[in-house]
Formats: sequence, structure tokens, C-alpha cells
Amino acid sequence: MLQLTNIYKTFNANTVNEKLVLNDIDLELNRGDFVTVIGGNGAGKSTMLNLIAGVHYPDQGTIILDGEDITKLPEHVRAKNLGRVFQDPMMGTASNMEIEENLALAYRRGKKRGLGWGITKEERELYVDKLKTLDLGLETRLSTKVGLLSGGQRQALTLLMATLQQPKLLLLDEHTAALDPKTASKVLELSQQIIAEQALTALMVTHNMKNAIQYGNRLIMMYDAKIIFDVSGEEKQKLHVSDLLEKFEKASGGEFANDRMILA
Repeated sequence: MLQLTNIYKTFNANTVNEKLVLNDIDLELNRGDFVTVIGGNGAGKSTMLNLIAGVHYPDQGTIILDGEDITKLPEHVRAKNLGRVFQDPMMGTASNMEIEENLALAYRRGKKRGLGWGITKEERELYVDKLKTLDLGLETRLSTKVGLLSGGQRQALTLLMATLQQPKLLLLDEHTAALDPKTASKVLELSQQIIAEQALTALMVTHNMKNAIQYGNRLIMMYDAKIIFDVSGEEKQKLHVSDLLEKFEKASGGEFANDRMILA
């Protein structure tokens, strides 16, 4: 479903602030893979997702999505095939619009627009059914402005919007980092449920090693702009946090202490 080949990216090239953020990245995701991406600050995790989404373009290399070369496609063109949930719960929704209006925007992503009723009766019934799966009571609050929802409710709604059209690839960029532990756990469970039910291909960036091990069928570790560890299947299931800590210690050569608290 996704192929990254020979990807390089440098920010602020030829200045004192030059930073190589992706260094010869090769990555292939099979259809239905749920891959967790773990790494310290500055490892290149979010930049990799931004390149896939079209926020930035690689300096070198190619990005293939479902057989199509999207390396140079603008962000808005890729959006019809991608779903994305950001770290900030405020970024995935329009706060001054109602819940059903937000869902209608997501439902029409990539479709031609015309003159007609904004939300049909059939659509409203669909939104109610989808909202019921979140188990947050939002199905009775369709006309509520999204800005009145809690961060966890907004993030759950964003997740629903990102998957309403069954994207070819779902990008989860530390999407529970800003939530309290209980709410974060709920959103992670919803993520896993939706990915499994729709058989989606997904990339989930996280700082939490327990979550990286618990969720998904494959784990990728990044350090210093490179992928240094790639594990899946039964081998991944047998992993412990101590194993990942050991990998980081070895890769960092003693600099790991800066990220230890965050990752643990």
C-alpha cells in the first residue's frame, strides 16, 4: 500500500541551522498493516508523516501510495486518499461548526460538490450510527458546536472523520499525547477497533513504548533520522519495554538519557 524509497529531507539547508531529519529512509507497508513508530525527539517520525501527507516534499526519493507516485502531488490532492489525526485535538475539527456539519465535510472529502441540501436524512442516520460506535453520547448532540466538546471527544470525532471515507492510509501523529491517560486509552482502543473493522493500513507515531508494543502488528524504531529497528508478528508480541530501551541505549551511544523520561 505504501512505499518510501531512498527518502532524504534536510531543513534549513546551507545555513547554520541545517538539520538532516530523514536519512535514506526505505519503508514498505503491506495492505492492512498497522505500524507503530517509536523514537525520541528529532528522530524524524512526524517529518516522515508530513512527507507522506504532502506538507513537505522530500529532497530525494519517491513515495508510492497504492501503486501511484504521489511524491510531488500537493497536499490537497492526496487528502482524498489519506486520513490524519494530529496531536492537537483542535486541529482536526472546525470548532464553530456543529458535529453533523463537521461529519458532512469529512463525508464529502474528495467528492464533487453541487447545489442541494447540505445534509440529507440518510446522511444524518449514517452519522448517528457512526457516532454510536464511539460510545460517548455524541449521537444525541448532532447540532452541538464542536468547540463545546472536551479534548477527548474532539479527538474521537476527528478519528471518526478521518476514517469516514475509508482512506487508503491512516496517519496517527501522536494523537493521544495531549489527552489524560484514561481518555488516551479510550481513543487508542477506538483507533484499533476502527482500523481492524475497516482493514485499514495505518501508521501511528507515539512516544509511549508500551503503546507501541501493545498496538499494531509491526513496530518501527527511529533514531537520528534513520529507521534502526523493524519488527513484526510474533517477535513484536514478545517485546518488552526493556528490549526497546536497550535498543535505544545501543543506538544513541550514551545520548539516550535525554529521551528516556519521554519514552518511558
